[in-house]
Amino acid sequence: MRRIMVVFFLLFALAALATAQVPTSGNVFFGYSFYNTDLSSIDRANTNGWEGTLEGKVLPFVGIIADFSGHYGSQNFPGPLCPNCPGTINANVTEQNVLFGPRVSASVGKFRPFAEAMFGVGHVNIHSGGTDTSFATALGGGLDYRLVRLVAWRFQGDFVQTRFFGTHQNNARISTGIAIHF
Repeated sequence: MRRIMVVFFLLFALAALATAQVPTSGNVFFGYSFYNTDLSSIDRANTNGWEGTLEGKVLPFVGIIADFSGHYGSQNFPGPLCPNCPGTINANVTEQNVLFGPRVSASVGKFRPFAEAMFGVGHVNIHSGGTDTSFATALGGGLDYRLVRLVAWRFQGDFVQTRFFGTHQNNARISTGIAIHF
């Protein structure tokens, strides 16, 4: 009987410790995203899209985030006959990024500033021009402004670097939308 009680106590204690490791707070964000990219060697393009994040707190000031985004627009590319020809082609571009990483934040009254570093993959589809998938990184931060108890308005900016088609792209992403805190 004593062994059964010890085993039961250990199982109960381990279960309590395991549930302590599950994030009990965090937030979900979804909103509009503006993306400035230099996918082409000719010029930069402005695309529009969406961004969504899910954050789970692991410490009071540190969370782990999953960031998903999609951007759509068009960009000018060199003509198909030769890269130095004056003719250009305008093609529709779709880019998606899936990034993960840590976020540090602190609440100050109605404001919650944060900084983040993320790593993951990006995928681009140049319609009638090819697709590519590459490693992607993002550094940035933002600010949540609490509207009501669990709802905040988020302003966020990130520097996103991708490596499509064997070259580096330095992109800027600005997003805004609703964040639900739990």
